[in-house]
Amino acid sequence: MSRESQLVELVTPDGAADGSATVDAAHRAPGRLHRAFSVLLVAPDGRILLQQRAAAKTRFALRWANACCGHPGPGEPVATAAARRLSEELGVSAPPLQEVGVYLYQADDPDSGRVEFEFDHVLVGPYDGDVRADPAEVAEVEWVHPDELADRLKRFPDFYAPWLAGVLDAWRSAAA
Repeated sequence: MSRESQLVELVTPDGAADGSATVDAAHRAPGRLHRAFSVLLVAPDGRILLQQRAAAKTRFALRWANACCGHPGPGEPVATAAARRLSEELGVSAPPLQEVGVYLYQADDPDSGRVEFEFDHVLVGPYDGDVRADPAEVAEVEWVHPDELADRLKRFPDFYAPWLAGVLDAWRSAAA
């Protein structure tokens, strides 16, 4: 089964489950609000792992984003889906992940015409190991200090996935 034909959980603006749709249907304009997750992996020295999304991605291809993102299936625990995607995309055994907030956003991809409209659970975990990225999912990875990333996001916003700044803000707010 292709990822685009898998089901996602539609939600209300307060995060209550409200049905399901395929990944493809949820991301067609104007977009349908659905549950998602974004994982930040943090090295002992404070750097965070970024991935450049593969060229084959249907939304925001070749943009830099957090360690991994995805969608739990209807009723699937967010942490379970996040652990699966860390393994699939990066070859990483999931560390203990802590949810630090939720970020609701909507963004149109000008290249594909697809729409992200997500109730995004932000998960953070420590990581100090190898990354074996799947080239079908990830073009490149980089560890970067959060202050340097904030500067890059201001100077070159179109190089980054539109959700990344909000994910970083959720993490920073939880740490404050």
